[in-house]
Amino acid sequence: MRFVGQCLRHGGPALARDARAAATLVSGGFTRSGGARGARAAAAQTRRPIISRVMRAQSLILVSVRICTIWALQSLTMTTTALPRTYTIRTLGCQMNVHDSERMAGLLETEGLVPAESVPEAAARATEAGDGGADVVVINTCSVRENASNRLFGNLGQLAQVKRERPDMQIAVGGCLAQQMRGNIVKRAPWVDVVFGTHNIDVLPALLKRAEHNREAAVEIEESLKVFPSTLPTKRESVYSAWVSISVGCNNTCTFCIVPHLRGKERDRRPGEILREVEAVVAEGAVEVTLLGQNVNSYGVSFGERGAFADLLRAVGKVEGLERVRFTSPHPAAFSDDVIAAMAETPTVMPSLHMPLQSGSDRILRAMRRSYRRKKFLGILDRVREAIPDAAITTDIIVGFPGETEEDFQETLDVVEQARFTSAFTFLYSPRPGTPAADMEDQIPHDVMQERYERLIALQERITEEDSKKWEGREVEVLIVEDGGRKDQAARRISGRARDNRLVHLSLPEGVEYGREVRPGDMVRAEVTYAAPHHLVADSGIQGGLFEIRPTRAGQVWHERQENPDMGNRVSLGIPILRRS
Repeated sequence: MRFVGQCLRHGGPALARDARAAATLVSGGFTRSGGARGARAAAAQTRRPIISRVMRAQSLILVSVRICTIWALQSLTMTTTALPRTYTIRTLGCQMNVHDSERMAGLLETEGLVPAESVPEAAARATEAGDGGADVVVINTCSVRENASNRLFGNLGQLAQVKRERPDMQIAVGGCLAQQMRGNIVKRAPWVDVVFGTHNIDVLPALLKRAEHNREAAVEIEESLKVFPSTLPTKRESVYSAWVSISVGCNNTCTFCIVPHLRGKERDRRPGEILREVEAVVAEGAVEVTLLGQNVNSYGVSFGERGAFADLLRAVGKVEGLERVRFTSPHPAAFSDDVIAAMAETPTVMPSLHMPLQSGSDRILRAMRRSYRRKKFLGILDRVREAIPDAAITTDIIVGFPGETEEDFQETLDVVEQARFTSAFTFLYSPRPGTPAADMEDQIPHDVMQERYERLIALQERITEEDSKKWEGREVEVLIVEDGGRKDQAARRISGRARDNRLVHLSLPEGVEYGREVRPGDMVRAEVTYAAPHHLVADSGIQGGLFEIRPTRAGQVWHERQENPDMGNRVSLGIPILRRS
């Protein structure tokens, strides 16, 4: 009867009825006699009917057991697959990698995976190894820095323990370092499941399936771009701001840079395709777009239209609903006056410019194969500031390039003093295998590089602070960002970006709540009350001064997504395919 009860509980009345019938048949066949003689007599008379009933009972029992077994397996399967398959992506490196990670997320979500942080049961099992509790962990790597490899394998070493505890978790490695190291990643970290490069992001889901099916690592690297990233599904990180790729690859041959080898020759998208993507992201709520390329101002060379970048800036700036246009990164050698004019004459193009210097020494620039010299570089800055007086200009500088003398370094300090950069990204030179500079003689000792680096930092910090102080008492228009958070609970501060891309912290007046009256994507006008070297503070709102909120379509979309979380899971479809020149 215990069996009947279990079938009733798990299989329902119909299955219990069959089980009860089987039990009755068995009982009826073996309990009719009152004694041994009666039993023998009854057996002689009713042997065949009893055998028939027993066989029928056995058949019913077998059927019932099979049904219960099937139900139990189905129940177990439902229990273990009730949670969706999850993913997390760890992005290292430049804006191009950030945008590539959005494509990877789009591909994974198209296959039914969801972010691990959206599933509490998955997030609860996250460890300090950075797995996020996900079923699939993707590391999108960078190879620009010397310690990129050490950082990757350090991360993979931490994930190895998680893999031992959760053997079904998959680890995928992509990006520039994967393109460079290829199968050697699996040799050093055999617990990695997938390795893919910069040219074949689109195969990530297929490689995950192949690795799972074959129970061995799937490594696939392409030598050239097969599918332009912008044709792939995209899960954008932000409602209000979007990356839009205008080209991939680079035709320059800088001796310190591995990027052309890993990203390939420059390939440009047609203007119409770019405009359609910009219009699409604006329709989804974006009010800011950043045009991406390794060398944006050489855009158009691959289809024979020099000067196409200036035309593109003007065209993108006219897209209805788009309020801010940015771009990164240009190259001084190809930066032309028509681009400066397009920036100055297009109101939606923001007054910010990232212009990589690398070195202020002509001799070192020549050794770097940077096809400009300090005079040309400073001339570009003069013309930009003449056309756009409030332009914030940032730069990249390498300290300790092979053969750099104290005189060379002093020339760099002189250019930095004259250029008055808003800020600078400064790096100690690190040799990258496969680059000409890695094999050059006269590599600079680390202690010499470090001492020069500290002098450069001190100079640039002074200039940055002086530049920021000029903003005290001035009005700024701030695009409120989502990940800024409250910088000071007592002051009720939120964060955003000014038109020139400076970070601004704002204090909210009484009665104004973040997420209600002011939302990510909305614009706020306020007055700068304090200027630190790397951020501005606009507390005018709590001092009875200016605090003017302008709601935007982006803010409304953000609000709608909070009300309906499923909206945040939307994946944009790809944009038209790359046309070969």
